[in-house]
Amino acid sequence: MTPERFVVETANVLARDLPAGVIDSVAEAILTFSVGSLRAEISRRIAHHHHRDKAIAFVDRWRSEANDVDARTVAVALQSAALSEQTHRDSQSVELVWTGPDTEATPFRRTEQAILQVLDAAQTKITLVSFAVYRIPNVCNALVRAAKRGVRLSVIVETPDKIAGEGEYSTIRALGPEVAACSSVYFWPKENRPVGDNNKVGILHVKCAVADSKWLFLSSANLTQQAFTVNMELGMLIRGGSLPQKVEQQFHTLIQGGFLQSVS
Repeated sequence: MTPERFVVETANVLARDLPAGVIDSVAEAILTFSVGSLRAEISRRIAHHHHRDKAIAFVDRWRSEANDVDARTVAVALQSAALSEQTHRDSQSVELVWTGPDTEATPFRRTEQAILQVLDAAQTKITLVSFAVYRIPNVCNALVRAAKRGVRLSVIVETPDKIAGEGEYSTIRALGPEVAACSSVYFWPKENRPVGDNNKVGILHVKCAVADSKWLFLSSANLTQQAFTVNMELGMLIRGGSLPQKVEQQFHTLIQGGFLQSVS
């Protein structure tokens, strides 16, 4: 592999992992600053530690494995990769997501893996909706990470108190104090729900996650360890297109219209 090819392939990998704005910032730093000050400049420009570490690793690999490639070529490779990745992200892609028995016939993404990808991809806002919430430490940690990088969190649950048949537990307590402290948590009050022929009120049975109007995770799976590991669950991970924004707007409208109320 030629040094130029190495830079192109490494730039493409970085563009898949990082937001376009971060890639542009790295490219600008490469064009503007000397090699000796690049690491410090990237550390100054990129606040998110995960993004920062990947960007610095890219620079280190360039200098150690393709040192003959000049800075302008590297910057153009990064900018081209970012543009190509953004075009790909803007077009809709759909993946099936599964929890259950593994078969060799069709490989699927795993449920927890897919929802974590959506949460970790978010840069501005997350809308997370679930009927049940219980024992989901990885999801809770991802929400806290998102909040720390400035993402606005809206969490919508069936009820902040008891779920019928599930015993006495609080969904707010299940989310954990850190998530509850950094999120706007909403629920569907009983008085706002229609009543069926059996004289029972409707339930909030949606399970989804939306990030930045660009990512949409839809699933039969609740936010529970049981759903992530033991149950048979099927869903979809959608990137790009109009559907993520439509779902996000639907819940925003329900909140603005008072159908969903904040948990005080």
